[in-house]
Amino acid sequence: MLTKCKIICVGFWMAMSFSTLNAAEKVEVVVCGNGSGDYSTVQSAIDAQRAFSPRPITIHLKPGVYREKVAIPVWMTGITLKGEDAATTVITWDDFSGKRDGMHTFNSFTILIAGNDFTAENITFENRAGSVGQAVVVHVEGDRVVFRKCRFLGHQDTVYTGRENSRQFFDNCYIEGTTDFIFGGSTAFFRNCTLHSLRNSYITAASTPANIEFGYVFVDCRLTAADEVDRVYLGRPWRDYAKTVFINCEMGAHIRDEGWHNWNRPAVEQLVFYAEYGSFGPGANCLKRVDWARRLNSSEASAYSIANVLGGFDNWDATSTDGNYGASLY
Repeated sequence: MLTKCKIICVGFWMAMSFSTLNAAEKVEVVVCGNGSGDYSTVQSAIDAQRAFSPRPITIHLKPGVYREKVAIPVWMTGITLKGEDAATTVITWDDFSGKRDGMHTFNSFTILIAGNDFTAENITFENRAGSVGQAVVVHVEGDRVVFRKCRFLGHQDTVYTGRENSRQFFDNCYIEGTTDFIFGGSTAFFRNCTLHSLRNSYITAASTPANIEFGYVFVDCRLTAADEVDRVYLGRPWRDYAKTVFINCEMGAHIRDEGWHNWNRPAVEQLVFYAEYGSFGPGANCLKRVDWARRLNSSEASAYSIANVLGGFDNWDATSTDGNYGASLY
């Protein structure tokens, strides 16, 4: 038989266990740098969550500058980082290729997103290393990844869309950089985004695999530049089958008439798929584009819907604001 002392101890243990379980199962947590939230750093909030959680978790970031290198590993799924305003909520770090032994492009990120079903809203992501070569801001490897009203501040290699079969949606975002500041092999759709060039160079460097139907799709975007910038290419092929399409985008005078560059490899001109439809503005002189770029007709352009580009085998709805788990196969 249980003694009174044992009953009290068992009851206390059960209460503590349920308390711990409930804390681990919280749907929402708060991060605040001054210690007034559940956590004081972004990474500690991520690390505290359940691996492969059966339900999504929202991590609210209070306004502030979070000086940390953040990694969301593959086993952390369904994470939403939600700020109140991108102008006042900043995650920043300063790694760059060559900063120290073993530091290269692919681990120079400020934030790595390897887990599926990730969303970020109202946050600025920054690599403050400056113009020192490759210095990634965000490195995305997960699938079904969404950024809404976010800012990405960097120089070379700002946004790395990592692997094939990763789908990413950038909605109403601001992305700035110098060279190849949107690059990689994923399928990514950019809607109503601003792409701001800080130097005469290249905006995109897609490495779309040959077996992937869509690479980068920019719709209703604005291409702007710093005052002294006046010679920028829309893209060049990091790999042979690069795919990049601009639809109904406003192009500033900094965009070169020829539009695209072959990266000094004439043979890839017959392999890449670079195209435009409905470009307008002083940099939209499609009649002077390189002869190996495409001009889509209205029927071809209509194929580049969000659902068609990002839907995939699971009919993912990238525009849903109810979280990304609707398409997950859990």
